[in-house]
Amino acid sequence: MGGASVVGRTTVTVQVNGQERRLELDSRVTLLDMLREHLELTGTKKGCDQGACGACTVLLDGRRVVSCLTLAAQCDGREVTTIEGLAPGGELHPLQEAFIRHDGFQCGFCTAGQIMSAVALLAEERAGSDAEIREFMSGNLCRCGAYPNIVAAIREIAQQGGGMP
Repeated sequence: MGGASVVGRTTVTVQVNGQERRLELDSRVTLLDMLREHLELTGTKKGCDQGACGACTVLLDGRRVVSCLTLAAQCDGREVTTIEGLAPGGELHPLQEAFIRHDGFQCGFCTAGQIMSAVALLAEERAGSDAEIREFMSGNLCRCGAYPNIVAAIREIAQQGGGMP
């Protein structure tokens, strides 16, 4: 006979897209589920739920992380930026505009993760060549194979100085 398990609760205070949010969560909740289910920020996608596809990539204190493998409790006191946070007031980030210009998406499922990873790549100044872009974007998969267009969009913004507003 099995006994009842007790699930721990935790309070998480996190800056999400510049807004402080305080939530009481099951201690096992991932950052991805916190964003999607508790904060209704559905731009971040749940792909493989194993950290292999990059669809759930967000920025945590300016560094890219796969949110499906990051516990929400690990984010207490930290800053999270999602795809929604790149377009405050509806004005697109230069990288989002470049993805549109270069048709860097087809079905669009991976696009948010691709863009968030590319924003970090540009901030890290790791877009010196197409080979370098491909290497540092390799954790983000695209089922449709839009890789040449994604690289072209990132290259354009890198050549313009990184696209940070």
